[in-house]
Amino acid sequence: MSGTRRELRLLDPAIIAGIGSMELRARTVVEGFLAGLHRSPMKGFSVEFAEYRQYLPGDALSMIDWKVYARNDRHYVKKFDAETNVECHVLLDVSASMGYGSRGLTKLDYGSYLAASLSYLMTQQRDSVGFMAFDDHVVNHVRASSRPGQLRAVLLALDQLLLGQQSNLAKPLHLLAESLVKRGVVVIISDLLDDPDKVVRGLKHLRFGGNDVVVFQILDPDELEFPFERATKFHDPESADELMVMPSEVRADYIQAIEELVAKYDRDLKLVNVDYHLVDTSKPLDLSLMHYLSTRSRRG
Repeated sequence: MSGTRRELRLLDPAIIAGIGSMELRARTVVEGFLAGLHRSPMKGFSVEFAEYRQYLPGDALSMIDWKVYARNDRHYVKKFDAETNVECHVLLDVSASMGYGSRGLTKLDYGSYLAASLSYLMTQQRDSVGFMAFDDHVVNHVRASSRPGQLRAVLLALDQLLLGQQSNLAKPLHLLAESLVKRGVVVIISDLLDDPDKVVRGLKHLRFGGNDVVVFQILDPDELEFPFERATKFHDPESADELMVMPSEVRADYIQAIEELVAKYDRDLKLVNVDYHLVDTSKPLDLSLMHYLSTRSRRG
């Protein structure tokens, strides 16, 4: 198997699900991702990003690492500690709707693997990392820190997640926005199946504090494609409502509704400078990690 194919397999959520601990899953994903970057033509990401940044006008030439230049044909300088440390917060939706999974992998499974991988990546960048799990309230909060053992504390919290109840994303967003003292990066992982206007207001509150905000909307392929054929009973895990329908009679309206929801988030979040990304749980994790690194790189 070629290196590239092996790395893509390591990023496959179905493969990751079979790996024992959350720590090993995170390390496997991030190392596979970084190995792919080293083979990528996107050489700006192919150096050890925790250690270097691109040369900027005004930097002393003596700061350039010529060994990195020889490998990448680009000028990079060593970062100082003051440049590297950013306070990062990863928020994961654990509401009941996140328990849906049509292919053996729930949205919560996928979201937890993404949260673990991002936390691992953040610590590699020497950033402070914090974690919050929520449904209609905060159910677990690991405060941001760069102390030894912090990553393990976050991964342990992720390993112990349980599905919650109804979602209310706006509430934890406002709570976090009011509690943050230091500007940083906030990553939200959720299916966003909530009142979009309230969600956008909560995210806008975070941006008002000067934070960079990245949103990953996690949806199952069945939620995006509605492939059902036979008469099917649909169950709302948050309200316990049930509805028997013929898929052929509602497919067009459903597809229109989900497309309008995605388009609304994409449009409204762009207006408040929030990075929004739709994630299909059948897809590898590499695009989500790249989206995060792009945001982090722009901040740097």
